[in-house]
Amino acid sequence: MQPVEPFMITEAPLDPAPLVAYVQTPGDGAVVTFAGVARNHFGGRPTAFLSYEAYTEMATPVLARIAEEARARWPIGRVAVHHRIGTLEIGETAVLVVVAAPHRQEAFQAAAYIMDRIKEIAPIWKKEHWADGAAEWRE
Repeated sequence: MQPVEPFMITEAPLDPAPLVAYVQTPGDGAVVTFAGVARNHFGGRPTAFLSYEAYTEMATPVLARIAEEARARWPIGRVAVHHRIGTLEIGETAVLVVVAAPHRQEAFQAAAYIMDRIKEIAPIWKKEHWADGAAEWRE
């Protein structure tokens, strides 16, 4: 098995399988995988595609820091977060958050927390490209 970077910003399509294999240990009874996927609308407007940009050198350590915040709040094991940048077509995965824990509730709570914090503090930006040809940066 190829080594997995637990926290990564990449232009490559995202695959959850290596992240699940990385986080899971014999002591974990739960592995939660969240995939944020490009959808075809936002705020009532049809979306043609999305584009993401990131300050990669800063974003990768922020992802690791967010995982540490989650570990301080819940008894969880390994965490992996990969975020895609570049142009994403509708249906493509933009972000993967994978959390292992002895119990499911903590894994669910930590995964939700991690995703919320990514949106709050990670230097990653999303641009909606509307079906009518207009574009707009989103929070």
